[in-house]
Amino acid sequence: MTSRLSLRYLFLMHACQPGHRPPVGQSTRAGYVALVGLPNAGKSTLLNALAGAHLSIVTRKAQTTWQRITGIRTEGAVQMVIIDTPGILDSPRLFHRSMVADARGALLEADVVAAVVDGAASMRPGELTALAGFLAEARSPVAVVANKADRPRFDPGPARRLAETAAAPCYPVSALERAGLEALIAHLESRLPESPFLYPEDEIAAAPTRFFVAEFIRETVFDRFQQEIPYSVAVQVDEFRESEDPVYIAATVYVERQSQKGIVVGKGGAAIRALGGAARRRIEYFLGARVYLDLWVKVWDGWRHKREGLMTFGYTLPDEPG
Repeated sequence: MTSRLSLRYLFLMHACQPGHRPPVGQSTRAGYVALVGLPNAGKSTLLNALAGAHLSIVTRKAQTTWQRITGIRTEGAVQMVIIDTPGILDSPRLFHRSMVADARGALLEADVVAAVVDGAASMRPGELTALAGFLAEARSPVAVVANKADRPRFDPGPARRLAETAAAPCYPVSALERAGLEALIAHLESRLPESPFLYPEDEIAAAPTRFFVAEFIRETVFDRFQQEIPYSVAVQVDEFRESEDPVYIAATVYVERQSQKGIVVGKGGAAIRALGGAARRRIEYFLGARVYLDLWVKVWDGWRHKREGLMTFGYTLPDEPG
């Protein structure tokens, strides 16, 4: 196993394609593509579709991406490093400002920006204006993606209006069905600078394996718990013994209140055992190896509202209010 995801995982996810290596002497393009937008627009699903693997967690609940997730797509002579970002929220809360700061950082660093719009949802007044204002900060070319074209209520109108405001092209797609992506990919690739590849050709993600293990545990929490529990949870991988068989992983699930700990643990430990079993199966598929997952639950009172909490779990620290 390697510290980053390699072609082995790509094969396991049925996304391995031949022909990654460019012809000898052919110039290459490489750069960063930031996926930005409002919560629940489908940015994570789009990242997974472009990268050809399940890298960013996807659930039915909104706002599940809390920090940038980076996937790598290498095809022929082009390497796209794709950054999934948290949804843009207008909120004074520290945690929400942290997510917006993370998204803004990706926006400013990217070589190309893809603004993803949920084409199957009604946008509230001001949301389109807020997104247009956010995009106005971009220093690189922008493309607008009208996502969820597979839905019966799909309406590309808001995305097209945003594209007109940003003087950008608009591409209707279904990230879930992986439909309509060819034109979008071709456009994004054409806007990347000539450059050597930024990562080895067989890597599909730019994060340690521990990071994705923690994300899969958090994804399982989102699937199994309701109300405020998923939004109060942080996961920290404490031990990762990849040389053992089964691979030994110890992780702590942090919640914000004692009452939440009782729910996550459950009567007689039933809930934490079910959580651990479901998460272990996802991680085993992810790693292609047997796993022993040792889960613990601890309380860190209001960690999302403390800069120390954000720093401990690797979240972006926003600027102090002026």
